[in-house]
Amino acid sequence: MRVRRAWHWNTPRPHSWPEQGAVVPAPPSDLGWARVEPVRSIRYLIQRALLLPFTEAMVHPKVEGREWVRELERPVIFAANHSSHADTSLILHALTDAARERTVVAAAADYWFKRPFLGNVVSLFLNTFPFSRTGGAQAQLHSSSQLLKSGWNLVLFPEGSRSADGRIQEFKPGVGFLAKETGTPVVPMHIRGAFQVMPRHQKLPLPGPIRVRIGKPMTPAKNEGTREFTARVETAVRELSAEQRKPELQGTWIERWRASKPRDLRYES
Repeated sequence: MRVRRAWHWNTPRPHSWPEQGAVVPAPPSDLGWARVEPVRSIRYLIQRALLLPFTEAMVHPKVEGREWVRELERPVIFAANHSSHADTSLILHALTDAARERTVVAAAADYWFKRPFLGNVVSLFLNTFPFSRTGGAQAQLHSSSQLLKSGWNLVLFPEGSRSADGRIQEFKPGVGFLAKETGTPVVPMHIRGAFQVMPRHQKLPLPGPIRVRIGKPMTPAKNEGTREFTARVETAVRELSAEQRKPELQGTWIERWRASKPRDLRYES
């Protein structure tokens, strides 16, 4: 009995076969290894010895409103504007040690995790996890909500991508949807100066003035919709970006000098 010979992988594809489709990459994991010991202790040492001192030396960030995150009683979502790759380091620098230790960062899965090695290094340094910007809302909600329920704070950039000109873009409704579904408070944050320090297509940061302003935690109202709450968070971030006019100081030079001393400010959203 004769058996027909099968096609071998090392032979050319027959012309009658359909076009070969694009390979669908495997979805990245949630990188749970980055949130357990001893990786957490290694990341703490990396941040304290390298990341935070480098950030302080380069830009000397001025942080306002840190009292809002000093004694967090429950996990929160940090929602900030996004204009630079330096934003994540600046946010972590602005947090207290206790808050930073329990914070994960949502990073674009299609950008940071296309190359597994790069994704692993970023996760080791910044405690990131892949967040899809193109779809899979239910899967992203599930993974994010699981992190929040496990006691982790979550850094989100509601604009979805870095601003091309440094101005705040419209917020996507994901932050409102996540806050509404999980009942998690949202802490608005605004970073000023990051676009000048490290804009798009620039690989290394430049020295420059940076200010990080933290606002009062916000919670969605009972009958407030997802988009309405997202719009309120965006408004709070825009209000934090506004410059407050300083009143003209009166008195002798020593009195003016004492009155100009920096102080902790509180900003209502």
